[in-house]
Amino acid sequence: MSNLSYINQAGKSGVKRRSGGDGCGHAVAHGLAVERVRRNRPGDETACELAELFKAFGDPTRVRMLNALHAGELCVCALAEALEMTQSAVSHQLRLLKQMRLVRARKEGRSVFYALSDDHVHLIFSLALEHVMERH
Repeated sequence: MSNLSYINQAGKSGVKRRSGGDGCGHAVAHGLAVERVRRNRPGDETACELAELFKAFGDPTRVRMLNALHAGELCVCALAEALEMTQSAVSHQLRLLKQMRLVRARKEGRSVFYALSDDHVHLIFSLALEHVMERH
């Protein structure tokens, strides 16, 4: 028999509570909170996209690039010089960031300028940086 049992108190059928004393004992009280979480949880595709977004922030090189672009638009050669990287390496990372919709490109003649794609990316980066800097 499973260690999950159903309870039906106060009209809350289908609420699961672990038997065996490993739960907090407030399954009925948590019913509304659990339902709210279930209603608002992202679908599988959205959860995967969100995980990919956070993965972009998991690489120090991309974080430095996002930081540079947070300050303003730059061409590949200026970004490469500022980060002391090759243009090829910068282009490779920019391609990934563009696929993740974190940066956008603008052509001007033969030059391509990159910037953070929108205000959401600026805000995500600012808040993440502020959160990390709280420890310092």
